[in-house]
Amino acid sequence: MGKRPDILLILTDQQSSTMMSCADNEYLQTPAMDSLAASGMRFDRAYCTNPVCIPSRFSLMTGLMPSQIALRSNDASHIDKIPAPITKKGIGWLFRDAGYDVAYGGKGHLPKMRPQDIGFDYICGDERNDLPFACSRYIEAPRQKPFFLVASFINPHDICFMGIRDFAETNRETECVKNGTVQLATLDEALRLPENTSREDFLKHYCPPLPSNFEIQQDEPEILGTLMPEWPCRMKCRERWSEERWRLYRWAYCKLTEIVDTQIATTCNALRQSGKEEDTVVIFSSDHGDMNSAHRLITKTAFYEESTRVPLIVCQPGTTPAGTVTSRLVSNGLDIVPTLCDYAGIESPANLEGMSLRPLAEGHRLESHRSFIPVENECGKMIITSRYKYMLHDSGKNREQFIDLQEDAGEMRNAVSDPTHLDVLQEHRQIFHDYFGSEESAAGDAVNPQG
Repeated sequence: MGKRPDILLILTDQQSSTMMSCADNEYLQTPAMDSLAASGMRFDRAYCTNPVCIPSRFSLMTGLMPSQIALRSNDASHIDKIPAPITKKGIGWLFRDAGYDVAYGGKGHLPKMRPQDIGFDYICGDERNDLPFACSRYIEAPRQKPFFLVASFINPHDICFMGIRDFAETNRETECVKNGTVQLATLDEALRLPENTSREDFLKHYCPPLPSNFEIQQDEPEILGTLMPEWPCRMKCRERWSEERWRLYRWAYCKLTEIVDTQIATTCNALRQSGKEEDTVVIFSSDHGDMNSAHRLITKTAFYEESTRVPLIVCQPGTTPAGTVTSRLVSNGLDIVPTLCDYAGIESPANLEGMSLRPLAEGHRLESHRSFIPVENECGKMIITSRYKYMLHDSGKNREQFIDLQEDAGEMRNAVSDPTHLDVLQEHRQIFHDYFGSEESAAGDAVNPQG
């Protein structure tokens, strides 16, 4: 085996795939993320396994679907502990046992386990300004072994606090505001208008407009109105916010993303100055996205693109084709672990369904490719193919959603009742049934894959 690379995995929290200037978003500037994309491969159709923190981060650290431990939301209270066969095959142990120095800094937010439990040295509990400097020191330190470092940043997650503060009425919401001093201060920094700019000029020239898919989807399943019941502020924003308030939300989301980009820049500059850049594989991604006012929704959880599609970049200057973009379907939660193992020369655990993205990231063809991506949330499950999305929710009169992304990129119409899509709908019901099992199709003739 030749020299094994150092590996840096950079994670943000709650960043949608479109929230980078290299993704043609004109309302923010992300030079650090753009620099990674300019030196590597950007996957513009990467999806998380579950669009909330804890389940998604479980997948990122294990390569498993969250439902393998009966986890579908951020509530892990029903889980006593994570089975040892899972923790001992966590990505930290895989790399430690293979002779790597392994470290984790920043946000963990894992179900009933800490980064230390899956093999990492935990080098920094801060998720904000201290984290990039802790990571820089780790990168620059002399060592005999290659390193694997996870740098897990909190933002743009602070955007959650805008809706919570506006409509905090439950005990959980009021406690969140009471204890969220740092988060709210950061949010207020992001909400600040440009200097010497009137509100009229700000709204006219600076503040992002409402998106084209701002309105609620036609025939949207009823259960989407009950998502995240512990946070009723979510539906209150949908019902009560003015269009200007929604635009301010979009402005703040951009600014919070720019804040985390500067923190990533510090870490990447340290890598560059250490002279290790060409010997280091950098993977950048996020645990899930944010609705960002699409369909009059804040935060995450829903199966819409804004919530489930995430940034994913694989970069090693001099090795990955510079500035390339692929629309190949990938799952960050299922594919990052096999990809990391491939780069390190580690045998990927046999029980993983994901695949290494290294050949594609280095400009080669994959020997095989998946035809669909599975995604779960607290109230349903979904499969995504190259053109379509099929969702089946757990309850409600209107349980199914079917989207033709080619004809309806904004997901404005639930096409499940469209007779022109009947054949392809049946095909997707069958794919869903084959992957998730027969119990997931027990909704009567309407979702019978043979029906």
